[in-house]
Amino acid sequence: MNIGNFSARRVSRRSVVAAIAATATAVTLAACGSGDDKPDAAAKPTGTVTVKVWAWYPEFKAVVDQFNATHTDVKIEWTNAGTGQDQYTKLQTALKAGKGAPDVVMLELQEIPTFALTKHLVDLGKYGAGAVKGDYAGWAWDQVSSGDQVYAIPVDAGPMAMMYREDIFKKYNLTVPTTWDEYKAQAEKLKAASGGKSFMTDFGANDGGFMTGLFWQAGAKPYTYDIANPGSIGVNVNSAEAKKVFEYWEGMVNTGLADTTAFHTTDFYNGLGSEKYATYLAAGWGPGYIQANAGGAAGKWRVAPLPQWTAGANAQGDWGGSSFAVTDQAQYPEIAAKVALEIFGAKNSEAWKIGIDKAFLFPTVTPVLEADTFTGKTYDFFGGQKVNEVFVPAYNGVGDLDWSPFNSYNFNQLTTNLGQAIEKKTSWTAALDTAQENIKTYATQQGFKVQ
Repeated sequence: MNIGNFSARRVSRRSVVAAIAATATAVTLAACGSGDDKPDAAAKPTGTVTVKVWAWYPEFKAVVDQFNATHTDVKIEWTNAGTGQDQYTKLQTALKAGKGAPDVVMLELQEIPTFALTKHLVDLGKYGAGAVKGDYAGWAWDQVSSGDQVYAIPVDAGPMAMMYREDIFKKYNLTVPTTWDEYKAQAEKLKAASGGKSFMTDFGANDGGFMTGLFWQAGAKPYTYDIANPGSIGVNVNSAEAKKVFEYWEGMVNTGLADTTAFHTTDFYNGLGSEKYATYLAAGWGPGYIQANAGGAAGKWRVAPLPQWTAGANAQGDWGGSSFAVTDQAQYPEIAAKVALEIFGAKNSEAWKIGIDKAFLFPTVTPVLEADTFTGKTYDFFGGQKVNEVFVPAYNGVGDLDWSPFNSYNFNQLTTNLGQAIEKKTSWTAALDTAQENIKTYATQQGFKVQ
């Protein structure tokens, strides 16, 4: 997978029309069946079983080849059906039609509630998924399950940290901040010393996942939602914790300490490779991402923990992550579950070698995370630093967070209303208030009891 698609895989933001239409379709599907021609799930297989998998992971062909070479009873037939919403739209269409869906599908963690709502995801708990629960951090497992019901198997995540340009910090005599207050103070020092040529960072207002990761670290819980009991939802997008985050960044942006160039644009990439940005608030997949997009700055970047709101605290947030789920169109769901469990399983070191070294995935499975080959991995781009010694503790420190079953609409509300605030048409906290009201209205229209 090329880097353009790699960027999109992580943070591709959907168009307003596609996002709302896809979400509405998914919610409407809650009342629909999966078609009259559903395969006989109880049928007994004979010979080698072919399991159809949709995924857009980078370098995934090599992982599929490795799996097929080590299994005789099952063979993966892989299709890249598109990145993010492109795949989801095709999947929703196939699920509604009752045919054409894959047996196993890659789903970003925030999308699981949407597809679980339609009743088209197989409960993997019936096929032994609960036995691997201990291989994952509690928060990661909670993202894909409710009680004994397991809707997907986690693959990768995006614990957040602060990447920083060591050369810029030395040039302007900056110190690595450990709190957000210190971060702002160093940003002010940088602005004065550089004559405004360098920003402390870029706040990409076009990415709802990035913003949610910062809310997450601050203790905000925008939604209260149980996949297993989908009739009601709590909406608290404009909580005091979320407003604290936005007030902070409103001050950073309005005083010229932080830029607002859209993430994943040419200007943004150029900023990472030049001295425009002194830090990048990134996720666990960031080391590969920045290496591929800012090669000219090789050896200059380093990684430090995300600044804290309270000195000495260990609050963390996550930005991104994905999983494998089994659809109800799988003819042999038990075998499909085996694929979902094993393809990036704890014991599949060869697949993870590809995933880590070539695809830049940040693994969720604990035995891989704790292996010296991962925690001790050095990165030439980061001056030989073992950056996972920062990211792994961040992953382990992430707390719980619920997603809603209409996440595309939610992200659209965050980015659209924040865009209005950046244009000075409203305040940042008022943007959250508007998003709160719009999301509550939308949820009610979709038949949810809003709390």
